[in-house]
Order: sequence, then structure tokens, then C-alpha cells
Amino acid sequence: MSTITQQKITPFLWFDGNAEEAMNIYISIFKNSKIISASHGPDGKLFTGTVQLEGQNFHVLNAGPMFKFTEAISFFVSCETQEEVDYFWDKLTAGGEESRCGWLKDKFGLSWQIIPTALGKALGNPDQAKAQRAMQAMMGMSKIIIKDLENA
Repeated sequence: MSTITQQKITPFLWFDGNAEEAMNIYISIFKNSKIISASHGPDGKLFTGTVQLEGQNFHVLNAGPMFKFTEAISFFVSCETQEEVDYFWDKLTAGGEESRCGWLKDKFGLSWQIIPTALGKALGNPDQAKAQRAMQAMMGMSKIIIKDLENA
């Protein structure tokens, strides 16, 4: 394990006994990722840890069922291609659930947005009619399909 790169603000995620599983799944999904630290309690179970995903540190805590994740907080994953969208969507919905407009919950209940950069371009189109059609297309999608945005 290496030292923690200091960030001014670091997300802190409260898990119900499965933080170590979450860290291992996340580092298997995000290629530029690693476990930075892991602190285990007397029972040998992970108590706290730090994982780095694509250069962003996240602290985790195994603390019990008192608090759950909600959609009020989500992690935005910017994707350049449909292949990237498909990859992250498939990996993060495994055991979780799909939502609308590029949102999903992973198996731990954590919300993610898997968003292609093409969506921002389509919604920001100077031709307002095209931008509105892209918005309507997006509203009908779960996983964002770039080709469908372009055809809107």
C-alpha cells in the first residue's frame, strides 16, 4: 500500500459491512485505480480504507445499516465513446439497477451517471430545435445511446 495523495475534499462513503467488496469491485472496473490503504478491526474485517479511482480518492467506512446511499449524491463518469458507456453501464449495473437519463445504482446502492461527452454537445447545440430533440431522446433512455442522440 502506498501513501494517500492529499486532496482538499475527498468523498467519504458509508457502507453496511461491504466496503472491502466495493473497493475491490471498483478497482476492477476503473482501470487507473488502486487501493491506497486498508485498516482492519480486531475481527479482521475492513473498518476504513481509501481507494483511488481514476486519480480521485474515496474514503470508505464499514459502519452498519444506519445510513443508506441516495440519488442526492452520484458520481459522474464522463465517456468519450459508446463502448465506454456500455462498459461502465454493464459493470456498474451488475447486481444493481438501471434508472433514467444515464443514471444507475450499483449493487451497493451508490448512484452513478454514465454520460457520453456527446450528450453535452447535443444538448448545447445552437440549433434549439435539435437541442430539444436531443433532450427528448435522452429523457426516453436509460443508458445513453450516442447514435440515438445524433439521430434525434
